[in-house]
Formats: sequence, C-alpha cells, structure tokens
Amino acid sequence: MTGRVGLVAAVVAVLALAALPMVAEKFYVQLVTKILIMAIFAMSLDLLIGYTGLVSFGHAAFYGIAGYALALLSPQYEAASVWTSLPLAIGAAALAALVIGLFVLRTSGIYFIMVTLAFAQMAYFVFHDTKLAGGSDGIYIYVRPVAEIFGWKPFDLENFGHLYYVVLALAVAVFVLLRVVLASLFGRVIAGIRVNEHRMRSLGYPTFRYKLAAFVFAGALAGLAGWLSAVQFGVVNPDFLAWHLSGSVMMMVILGGMGTLVGPAIGAAAMMLAELWLQGLTKHWQLLMGGFIVLVALLLPRGLLGLLTTRGGPTDSTHG
Repeated sequence: MTGRVGLVAAVVAVLALAALPMVAEKFYVQLVTKILIMAIFAMSLDLLIGYTGLVSFGHAAFYGIAGYALALLSPQYEAASVWTSLPLAIGAAALAALVIGLFVLRTSGIYFIMVTLAFAQMAYFVFHDTKLAGGSDGIYIYVRPVAEIFGWKPFDLENFGHLYYVVLALAVAVFVLLRVVLASLFGRVIAGIRVNEHRMRSLGYPTFRYKLAAFVFAGALAGLAGWLSAVQFGVVNPDFLAWHLSGSVMMMVILGGMGTLVGPAIGAAAMMLAELWLQGLTKHWQLLMGGFIVLVALLLPRGLLGLLTTRGGPTDSTHG
C-alpha cells in the first residue's frame, strides 16, 4: 500500500511540474528549473553520503568541471552540439572522479572529508588563478547548445520552456536510474559497505572497486547537473567548484533526508525557496537560514522527509 501511495504521489508531482510552464510566469519556471538541477546534484551526492557512507566535501569539483567543459567546447559566438558537449562534459566529470577517487578512497573518516575538500580546492584554484578559462571572472557561453539531428531540432534550449522540460525529463530519468541501480546487487553491496565494510570484504566483495564505481557514478551525475547549470545561466566561473557549493548541496541532502532519493530533492526545493523568502525579509538572511537548518537538524534527524514517513509511512526506503 505504501509503495502504491508513493508511486501515485510521484506521478502527481511530475504531472504538476509538467503543467507549471502553462500557468506560471517566466521567473517561476526558471526558479523551478534551477531547483530541479540542484535536485540532480543533491541526489548524486546522496549516493555517496546516504548510500555508500562516503562524506565528500569536494563534490562541487565535478559539477564545475562539467560546466567548464561545456564552456571550453563552445565556440565564442556559436552553439556547441548537445549530443557531443553533454557526453563529453559528463565524461570529463567522471574521469576527474576516477582520478580523484583512486587517491581519496584510500582514506576514511575525517581524512576522506579533508582530502576530497583539498582536491576540490586544487581544481578551484586551477581555474581561479590561471587564464585557462577566464580566471576569476569565468567564461561566458553566448549561445546555448543546439540539439540538431540532420537539420531537425527536437527542442531549443534558448527557449526557457524547452529548457525546463529537458531538465525535468533528465531529473526524472536520474531518479529512476538511481532507483534501479540501488535496487540491484551493486546497490545492496554499497549499502553493506556503508554498514560494515570489513564484513563485506570478508565475504569476498572488492569493496574498493565498488566504492570507486559509486564515486565515479556520483561524479558523472554531478557533471550532468553542472552542464545543465552552465546552459541555464550562460556563464561558468570558479564558484562552480567552490567549497561553499559543496557545503550547500550537502545541507540540501541533510535537510531533506539522507539515504533516500526523494529527500535530497525535497531538501533542494526547501533550501532554495527558504533562501528566496528570507532574502526578501532581511539582508541578514544567512543568519536566519543557518538557524532554520540547525532547528531541522535538532528536531528532525531524518530530515524534512521524516515528517512524511512518520505520518504516512516511508515513501522512499533508505536501504531497500
């Protein structure tokens, strides 16, 4: 019964989101587009934190690398191709995750957190302190990528409505993909690693390889979010790789509920909407935002999703 209720709720939510551009103004469509992109980003991090037990504080590195990949692949006043720039950007993020993962996964605990942060800061300063991609000012994408197939364009990313539907479709696809992956043997193994890695290793599972695969997969999904963000805003700068972005997306995961897929999406929406509302109230909105997050952490250890699961049963299982 619970699964059916969750499925119905998910379908209703997707249908409501699909209808949004028909009833909402451009500002709200673009806002929800940004929320959906951050939901993809948050789900990718939750694959590490909530499911694999790897608390990464440098996840923004893969988000930023993919954004810069699009910017560098785009001719200055011409459009790059969606069909080449998207896989190349995701591939660049995945490759970076593979290289970084080979080093950081040899550590654990607080050392893992600090080493992931260190690698992200290294990537940040590569783009911030060099002329590789515009230095601290970043680089502009004057024309959004074009999705042309033998002269036919199924969608136009210059149109904010088309961009919204592309982001929505990709967010749903990422959610479904993660559900399938986490329900597979791979998902059960990484869940076992999070609970007791030594036991999984004694059972014959190559835990390092599984953790590395999860790290690379999460990096690739973060790269997808970075590519979409670069498309939406038309500019990429070093803030795409900054530690505070990694911290923000981690707070989205914690705020919504770790170890779920619905939770990070709820956390992304709640945090961004709360920021927008508080910014309209006072210039000291960050103080209020911090207080809100502290209250949620103290009163709702399972995040905002815990409110729903406590009252109506779980909508998205943490471990199965």
